[in-house]
Amino acid sequence: MASAGDPPAAAPPMVVVAEEDVMVREAPPHGAIGMSTAYRISDAAPQPRTMEFRRRVLDPGAAVGEHPISHDEVYYVTSGRGVVISDGQEAELRPGMAAYLYEGAVVGIRQVGPEPLSIIIAYPTSPRE
Repeated sequence: MASAGDPPAAAPPMVVVAEEDVMVREAPPHGAIGMSTAYRISDAAPQPRTMEFRRRVLDPGAAVGEHPISHDEVYYVTSGRGVVISDGQEAELRPGMAAYLYEGAVVGIRQVGPEPLSIIIAYPTSPRE
């Protein structure tokens, strides 16, 4: 056990990730509604890590289906338009807007409008057992 006079433990080295190295074309999660491009940025950081950081671009008509979340989560829009839902309440999101979603809610997001919807998704990792 460390004492107050011990130097802090060294942090792991930083990880730099290029989107093209983690890009995957796939149907969105939670319902496979349409198609999307996923960028699982934090997956390139070795464990242990305490957060997930991802980008997903939803093609026109695509959606991340409604699903319960077991942690707080943030959806941040970088381009396009979307409609986010949380426990039946809907709100439109445009570039520069974010939705803060709370643990226990049933959430989802769908692309609307003519251009793809690009969102950043951030949330804590599941607790380790």
